[in-house]
Amino acid sequence: MKALRSFLSGGFRLLLGLLNLLLRVLLIGWGVGALWWSSLPWSGLRMLLAVLFLTAGIWMLWRMRPARRGFVSFTIMFAVVVAGWTMIQPTHQRNWATDVAVLPRVEIEGDRVIIHNVRNFDYREGAEPVVRYEDREVLLSHLKSLDLFVSFSGKPGPMAHTFVSFVFDNVPPVCISIEARRRAGDSYRPVASMFKQFELIYIAGDERDIVRVRTNYRKENVCLYHLRVKPENVRALFLNYLERMNRIEREPEFYNLLSNNCTINIHKHLAETRGPAPWDWAMLLNGWTARLAYERGAVDTTRLYEELEKISRINDRALAADRDPDFSERIRDSLPMPAGF
Repeated sequence: MKALRSFLSGGFRLLLGLLNLLLRVLLIGWGVGALWWSSLPWSGLRMLLAVLFLTAGIWMLWRMRPARRGFVSFTIMFAVVVAGWTMIQPTHQRNWATDVAVLPRVEIEGDRVIIHNVRNFDYREGAEPVVRYEDREVLLSHLKSLDLFVSFSGKPGPMAHTFVSFVFDNVPPVCISIEARRRAGDSYRPVASMFKQFELIYIAGDERDIVRVRTNYRKENVCLYHLRVKPENVRALFLNYLERMNRIEREPEFYNLLSNNCTINIHKHLAETRGPAPWDWAMLLNGWTARLAYERGAVDTTRLYEELEKISRINDRALAADRDPDFSERIRDSLPMPAGF
C-alpha cells in the first residue's frame, strides 16, 4: 500500500510538473506572438521586443533565483504586454483587399428585407475580378430552407471553410460567408488571426461569386448539404445573421481562429435562435462540420456518410454551370434532401 501511495504521489507530481511546463510555454509563446503581431509599425522593433520577451521569460521562469522573484518579475512583464495588447482596437479604416473591401448593410421592413452591397464579382482565369456590388430585395415569407457549404483547400480533412446559403422559392439564394477581413496584399494566416491581425466580415453574395470562386478558380473541394431546418427557424436564423451584419457595420470586431471564426459563428447563430447544442470538436476542426450534422440528423442519413460526402461534392457541376444564370439550381441537381422535406 505504501508503495502504491508513493507511485501515485510521484505520478501526480509529474502531472503537475508537465502542466506547469505547458503553462509557462503557452504564456511565453502568447507574449512573443502578441509583440510580434502588435500594432507597432516597425517590424524590426517588433522582432526585437519579441526576442527580448522570449529571452527574459525563459530566464525569469527557469533561471532567476529565488524562483518567487522570477515569477513576480515575469508576471509584471506579461501584464505590461497584455495591457498594450488590450489597447489594440478593431477598425474599418484600413486599405482592404478588394474582395473584403465593402461591408454589407441591411434594411428590414416587416416581411421585406433589402441587403445593400451584395457581392457579385465576375471572375476570369488569369485576370483581376470584375468588381460588382448589388442591392438585393427578398421577402422573409419566401425563405424556405438552409444549405451548408464546406470548402476544403485540398483534400477533405479536419480544416475547412464553412458558410451557408439561405434559399428562397422566388429569387436566387443569399449566400453569407463569415471571413477574416484582410488588408490589401495580405493573406490569411491562422496563427496571426489569434493576435488581432484581421477584422471580421460577413460577406453577403451571389453563389456565382462566393461558391464559384472556390470551385472554378481556387480549385477548392466544395461540398453542399441540404439541412433539415423548419422554414420558421430558417427565417429566425436569417434575421439573426442580418442583425449581426448591421452590428459589425457599426462596430468592427476582430476575427479569431479560436473564438470568432466562420464555424463558431454559425453555431452561435444557431444557439441564439434554436438554443445551445452540446460543444463538439467540429466547432474548431470545422472540416468535420458536415459529419457532425450527419450524426445529429441534420442532413440526409439514408446512406453512409462517406457516400453522402461524395454525392455532395459540387465541383464538376459548378464547372459545367460556370456563368449560367441557373448556377444555383445546377449545383444542387440530384443532391439528396433530408427526410421530411
